[in-house]
Amino acid sequence: MRRHHVLLFLALPGALGAASCDMSGYKEQPALKARPAENGVAVEWQGDRGDTLRAAFAIDAGQPVVRELAVKAKGGGWGVVGRNLSPEFQVTAGQRRISNQQLSPLKLLNKLDPAYLEEEKWKVFWDSPLTVPGSTGTNPGLPRRAEEIRRANSRFQTTSCKVRTDGARIEISFDGLSLGIFGGSLQFTVYQGTNLLRQEAIAKTEERSVAYKFHGGLKGFQLDQARRMVWRDVARGWQKYEFGGSPNTDPVALRARNRVAFVETAGGSVAVFPSPHKFFWAREIETNLGYVYYRKDDAGTFAAGVRHGDREEMYRPYGVSDEVWQKRLRQARSFAQGNFALYNARPGTWQRMAFYFYLSPRDGKATLPRVMDFTHDDSYKPLPGYQVAVSHFHTHFNELLTDAGTLDLQPPWLPTFRAMGINIAMMSDFHGDGAANDPGPKRFHDQKVYFDGCRRHSDNEFLIMPGEEPDANFAGHYTTIFPKPVYWSHVRQASQPFEETDPTYGKVYHAGSEKEELDLLKRENGLMWQAHPRTKGSSGYPEAVREKEHFLSDRFLGGSYQSLPADLSEKRLCEERCFGVLDDMNNWAAPKYMFAEGDTYQKFPEDDTYSHLTVNYVKLDRLPKFDEDWSPILRSLRAGDFFVTSGEVLIRQSAVEGSGARRVISAEVEWTFPLDFVEVVWGDGTTTGREVISTTSQAPFSSHRFRIPFDATGRKWVRFAAWDSAGNGAFTQPVALR
Repeated sequence: MRRHHVLLFLALPGALGAASCDMSGYKEQPALKARPAENGVAVEWQGDRGDTLRAAFAIDAGQPVVRELAVKAKGGGWGVVGRNLSPEFQVTAGQRRISNQQLSPLKLLNKLDPAYLEEEKWKVFWDSPLTVPGSTGTNPGLPRRAEEIRRANSRFQTTSCKVRTDGARIEISFDGLSLGIFGGSLQFTVYQGTNLLRQEAIAKTEERSVAYKFHGGLKGFQLDQARRMVWRDVARGWQKYEFGGSPNTDPVALRARNRVAFVETAGGSVAVFPSPHKFFWAREIETNLGYVYYRKDDAGTFAAGVRHGDREEMYRPYGVSDEVWQKRLRQARSFAQGNFALYNARPGTWQRMAFYFYLSPRDGKATLPRVMDFTHDDSYKPLPGYQVAVSHFHTHFNELLTDAGTLDLQPPWLPTFRAMGINIAMMSDFHGDGAANDPGPKRFHDQKVYFDGCRRHSDNEFLIMPGEEPDANFAGHYTTIFPKPVYWSHVRQASQPFEETDPTYGKVYHAGSEKEELDLLKRENGLMWQAHPRTKGSSGYPEAVREKEHFLSDRFLGGSYQSLPADLSEKRLCEERCFGVLDDMNNWAAPKYMFAEGDTYQKFPEDDTYSHLTVNYVKLDRLPKFDEDWSPILRSLRAGDFFVTSGEVLIRQSAVEGSGARRVISAEVEWTFPLDFVEVVWGDGTTTGREVISTTSQAPFSSHRFRIPFDATGRKWVRFAAWDSAGNGAFTQPVALR
């Protein structure tokens, strides 16, 4: 009867009685329609490539239900890909703690006020709330106790639903969701122009110090209609499971390449996948932990969705020598025990636990390319006039080559980067490897191996720049880069000059003070920036050095951008910490910028590196070769001629036009996921303001030239950003207003 009523409604709109959903926020549009249905609502919309989709939602005994998911290709008939499905979520919550790594610089700065530290704990990296008892020395207040960890499945006492139109999308929300210590609502969103269906729990908790993760999916896929799960493994081989085994107790994690799996049915397929970047928190490595699942619930039904693990796992330490092997083993253990930070849930913040389905009239193999279009196949699309740059990776390149005894060993991170379309890799060796604090001979030997290795593995389309995170004479953690290989030591013995000519290495420097290290940067035209500002070993920075000579110099580029911490109540990646730093720096001083960094260790082609990375598109006519001058790269950085992106949103061009008070910021933007908003952000030297412009009427996989007038009166700088519905985005660097 349910099938009969849904199909009857879709054939004869309005044939049923009064809806149980509030339709007052709905506005009908061509190719995006909603109508009352039995105990709920049904929507029909135009997807991509001529596909048409429909979904029917209802309330059944206080439980939201997806009555039907159906799709048809252009010129074809309807195929049902799901019927009578129940949304499910699980939350696992632990206790958020500050890290000893954060406390170390804060103690030196005497910034230990309890209220201040309460805020700083939300910027933590070294925290693993689900690891009991925890790694001694990582966090105060250890050991953790098993009773700190609470798991809860979703429960519903739904009494109503609401239907709302927002631009070219329809939102269907249901009240009465409880998730243990969280409470809120369930929401589905459909978008005109794409086959996406977004499912999310929108919930909050009032408890303090909560860190959490979530699983989410749909259960009730019927085995007589949905035949199997299919996915690609990390080696790109197609795998399948046809549910011939016994029922599962727990979700079965699938280490699926690109974070996507498919429910294949007689009517087509349903892809399930998380947001490409916002679903993930910062880690030291990008091992694929299995982000999608299936679960056979009984002889006739199964569930599919997205999930996170409880801990880090399967990092593969290796060394030729015992010394290197043991060092990597200790490092791997520290990763597994100390760093798996989860999401922040500040009291009263609405956490949006979202993921996606993609409905298709085709099977999984045929549908995968359409899903991968959203992330350009997990790569960074080439843009004429730009080179894609990444920075800050501790792969221990020097140590790897020395241990192997050959420069011709190809490191596994090299094909990983190249496959993603990266052109410039600024590495950060000497971070736990090499003689970083040696005053000369040992360090210079290590640097020569480093430089020679970078030269050997660079080519016409890929430049490896031997950068470093010295953490030496300047306070906090910072990254340095030069326009050529430069031999220098972090320390200077009393008998050593600042600069000398070494018979083996030529010109070398010994920088034993802040002044000398700044002089080195000036002489060699290098740049530095604060690594992971306001977190990790840079907690309290750069504000602690804002009056220092090195910060005020043009050698100080700014700070690094990385999605840390992860907070699903924020609309932007790294909303509070990163953009707080960027905007504050530009209110304090001359233009300072944010340069995207990875700050991760060894990586392999089968890792899920794309989801943990943001990159820089640097404006360059051509890519310099290794033995050429790299100054054009550094000049573009110093001029702010680059934008940062997660990859799905690109800013082809941007400019501030006009003079005087009346000016226009123009930006040519393209995107894949439906775009949520663009914004103009400015500062007057003290405060920061913004104008946010909704773009929910824009179609997915589109481009637009935005021209936004603004009043420049009293304003010191301005920047532009664009953000999509999955939390992906791109932003330009601040432009000084004169």
